[in-house]
Amino acid sequence: MTIFAIGHKLTDMATMNISLPDELRQFAEAQVSAHLYASGSEYVRELIRRDRDNVLLREAVLAGVRSGDGADMDADYFARLRGRFSDAS
Repeated sequence: MTIFAIGHKLTDMATMNISLPDELRQFAEAQVSAHLYASGSEYVRELIRRDRDNVLLREAVLAGVRSGDGADMDADYFARLRGRFSDAS
């Protein structure tokens, strides 16, 4: 296991080996070069982070949908919202 410092926090890094068909390996290598990733590992980590963020966003949207009917977002709504924030400061 490798340990990397990110900011002021140490992060443990585990190794995961993946097998790719030549076409995907070539594509990944081209992406690494084209987007200035330091390595194929960095590229894959970025893809996994983006996928994780998409999953979290999807879950948040679904939670909002399941929460029931919302309020009308008209001029009065935004005026009340601005009032709440100005009162808090």
